[in-house]
Amino acid sequence: GSGSHPAQALTTDSLQAEIHQQLKAYFSKKLSKFDIPMRAVGTQFQKQVWEQLMQIPYGTTISYQDQAIALGDSSKTRAVASANAKNPIPIVTPCHRVIGKNGELRGYNGGIEIKKSLLKLESG
Repeated sequence: GSGSHPAQALTTDSLQAEIHQQLKAYFSKKLSKFDIPMRAVGTQFQKQVWEQLMQIPYGTTISYQDQAIALGDSSKTRAVASANAKNPIPIVTPCHRVIGKNGELRGYNGGIEIKKSLLKLESG
């Protein structure tokens, strides 16, 4: 084995086509979990936060505090929110599923209306 990463097997064009196809399926409610080989660039903590986002089931939400607790430290709620804000692969890495403890929508790079739309799409 050459030890190459599976993402290297896809050319940029075929990867873009795959992303486009999966996003289209997601928005037409035919796909609830993405299968795209990607490596996000960030700090070790950010990567842990983003990996944890992938565990949130389609159509459900958790709070930033819930996410911090799942990562082992409830005092890191602000750090978790900050890492979510820096998520380089939104929708695929579903930071839109993390909301305020009181249920309010906040902090989404694409804007609150897009976050609301994504959650509505998944719950409907």
